[in-house]
Amino acid sequence: MKRFLCVLTFGSMLSVCAMADTMSGFISDSMCGAKHTGADAKDTKCSQACVKEHGADAVFVSDGKVYKIAADSKDKVTPHVGEKVTVDGTLAGDTVTVNDIKTM
Repeated sequence: MKRFLCVLTFGSMLSVCAMADTMSGFISDSMCGAKHTGADAKDTKCSQACVKEHGADAVFVSDGKVYKIAADSKDKVTPHVGEKVTVDGTLAGDTVTVNDIKTM
């Protein structure tokens, strides 16, 4: 019985840590991160160049916070580097798993 309660409690904690969410932001690059907000064309060009030419990873910037992109979501996000987007996904710590992404 004690083991069951321990497993149940631990499972409940994990479900709180990974929450489904819809967030708006900008797909930036890991080299510049939150320096880019999508405010102008320079942000777009720099982010795209860093990812395509310098090997940076795509990241999601929302409200000044930089989130990593889960490995299984990178193919969904990469075409949107340098764009303002709305992301539907799951946030676990500082990593976003993307279910759907739309350009704003």
